[in-house]
Order: sequence, then structure tokens, then C-alpha cells
Amino acid sequence: MHASTVRSLLVRGMLAGLIAGLFAFAVAYVVGEPSVNGAIAVEEAQGGHEAHAGHEGTATSEASEEEEGFSRTTQSTLGLATGVLVYGVALGGIASLAFSFALGRIGRFSPRATAALTAAAAFTTVYLVPFLKYPATPPAVGNPDTIGKRTTLFFLMILLSVLLGVAAVIAGRRLAPRLGNWNATLAAGAGFVAVTAIAFVVLPNNDDAVQAGFPAALLWEFRVSTLAIQAVLWAVFGVVFGVLAQKALAAREETAGGGVRLGAPAAG
Repeated sequence: MHASTVRSLLVRGMLAGLIAGLFAFAVAYVVGEPSVNGAIAVEEAQGGHEAHAGHEGTATSEASEEEEGFSRTTQSTLGLATGVLVYGVALGGIASLAFSFALGRIGRFSPRATAALTAAAAFTTVYLVPFLKYPATPPAVGNPDTIGKRTTLFFLMILLSVLLGVAAVIAGRRLAPRLGNWNATLAAGAGFVAVTAIAFVVLPNNDDAVQAGFPAALLWEFRVSTLAIQAVLWAVFGVVFGVLAQKALAAREETAGGGVRLGAPAAG
């Protein structure tokens, strides 16, 4: 694929990521923020009990430090929007590069179908699989002394999941001539699930990620909301980027005189 085409797709991927980020922000604000507020209320209640137990000075100093930072209203609006939009633009750019590589190499799919498959694969490997092993927790719930370890394990799971996903695609392509596309896809998918299950068993658990006594219903609500945010982000990206990529590649095909057929394997 020509470098100018890749740049064009990169820009469209970042634009699609921005649009997807707007939808994800709406879901995060409506669905996710109530559970975050509930977790903060639980933390403040626990802090109040500690103050009554003889830690009034510490609680007062912590409260004064919190007052010096951004207010909760700013965090839940401007701060949340900024974080989600930047996240969406960044992931949109990366996903568009993955799309540029995958187009014509994973099968005779149209740009829209390839964009949908790329978004589904990214959601599965980058978020869903790591989430199943190390599910998200509300702020200030886990042991602060182990946050570095927990973060390292989570990103290690992301890296492992992405590498296994790439290996599964390569294996499926190599098995296709012998088994056929359908059977090769099933075999590669089964291998991905099997190796991922082994990784789940081998990697350590986050036993101290949630403090004892934290409301289970609130924890479940928070985790479902984070999963919904990611699902909306990648679903909207797949649809929007598929439309933008289809139009961009169709326009380039017309300019080139129809010398490149969309969805066909690249020559060389």
C-alpha cells in the first residue's frame, strides 16, 4: 500500500477514534460515573471511621490535599472527556495502521468488513482478554502498595494477548490451504483460547485488588460499565472508520484508473 494512502487512512483512523471517543465519553459519564461516585463515597466513609478511631489529623491533611487538586465535577466532565478523547484518537491511529496491514492479507474482505474485523480483534486482544484475567477496579479500592505490580501484570497480559492474537492469525492463514478457511479459523481460534487459558493459570492473580468489605454490587456495576465503554468505543470506531476507509480507497481506485481492486491481496 502506498505511503500516501497509509497517511490518509491514519488521519481517518484518528478522526474515527475521536468520534468513537465522544460516544464512549457519553457512556462513561452516564453509566460509569455513578459507580465511581459510589466508590468514592465508600472510601470517604471508611476514612471517616478511621478518623473516629484516632486519625483525625491524617484525615484532615488528606482532605486538604484533595481540595488543592481538581474538583470532582471537573474530573467527571472535562477531565474524563479529555482522557477518553485522547485515548480514542491514539487507539484509532494505531488501529488504522493495523487495518492498512490487514487489508487484503486476511482474506478477500471489503474495507468495511476489514475495519469491523480489525476493531473486533483489537477489542478482544487489547481489552476483553486482559479484563477477564485482571478486571477493572474503582479508584482507591485496592492496596496502594501493590499498584505498580498490578499495572505491570495488566500490561503484560495485554502484550501477551496481542502476540497470541497475531500468532493465531498467522496460523490460520497457513492452515487455510490444507483445512479450508472455516476449519483453519476454528483451529486457530481454539489454539488462541487454549494458550490464553494456560496464561490465565500461570500468571498470578490480583488477590489484593479489592479491599475486604467493598460492596460487591457496586464493584460489579463498575466493571460492567467499563466493559460497556470499551465495547461502544470499538464498535463505533469499526463502523465509522469502515465508511471513511471505504470512501478513501474507492476514491484512490478511481484516481488510479481502477488498477487496484479493493479487498484483493496486494501484489508482491
